[in-house]
Amino acid sequence: MDQGNYYQTIETGGQAEFKDRGSRFIAMAYPLKNTDEFKKILAAVKKEHPKANHHCFAYRLGTEGNAFRVSDAGEPSGTAGRPILGQIDSRQVTDVLIIVVRYFGGTLLGVPGLINAYKSAAAMALQVTPLVRKPVLKTYHLQFDYTQLNEVMNVVKQFDCLIMKQELQLFCVMDIGIPKHRLTESVMRLEDIRNLVLKEVAVIAAS
Repeated sequence: MDQGNYYQTIETGGQAEFKDRGSRFIAMAYPLKNTDEFKKILAAVKKEHPKANHHCFAYRLGTEGNAFRVSDAGEPSGTAGRPILGQIDSRQVTDVLIIVVRYFGGTLLGVPGLINAYKSAAAMALQVTPLVRKPVLKTYHLQFDYTQLNEVMNVVKQFDCLIMKQELQLFCVMDIGIPKHRLTESVMRLEDIRNLVLKEVAVIAAS
C-alpha cells in the first residue's frame, strides 16, 4: 500500500461478468467506508442473487494496508477471496469491496480454473470502474469558542480539509481530516488561533 500523500479508491460501483465452461462469475465492485457497510452490501447481494452457488468477496480498508478480509464462501480454500484481493492490490486501490457471485454451470473448473475465474472477474469489474485519487488525511480534534469559527473555517477551506463531524454551539468541537501533504502549514495556522485546543486523533483516516 502506498504510504505517500495520496491513495486510490473508487466512488461509484462497477460490474462485470466472466464465463467459463457454463459457470457465470458476476463481479461487483463497491466503494466501502467501514465493516458495517460491508455487511449491508453483502446481505443485499445475497438477496439479489439467492440462487447463486457462492458469494465470494474481498475488501481492503484504510491507507495503512492492514485492514482487509477475504472469503472463499464454500469454494476450495484460496481459490476465490485471495485472487479477488490480489486484483484490488495490483490496482493499488483501497476502501474497496469486490463481491463475485458464481452460478455453477455443471462442469468442475479445478483449482487453477477457479483462481483464474475469480481473478479475471475481479479485474474486469475494476477495469470498468473509474479510479479516483484522494489525499491521505490525518484526523485532528479541535475545540474552540464560537467567535473563532470564521478563523477556523478559513483554514479548513484554504487547505482543503475535510470536516468529519462538528458541534457548533457557544463552545464548538470539530473533527477534521487534514491532507497529509499540507499538514505542517495547516497545524501552524490552527495553532495561531487564540485558545484553540488541537489534538491529533491516532489513526490516519481515509475519507
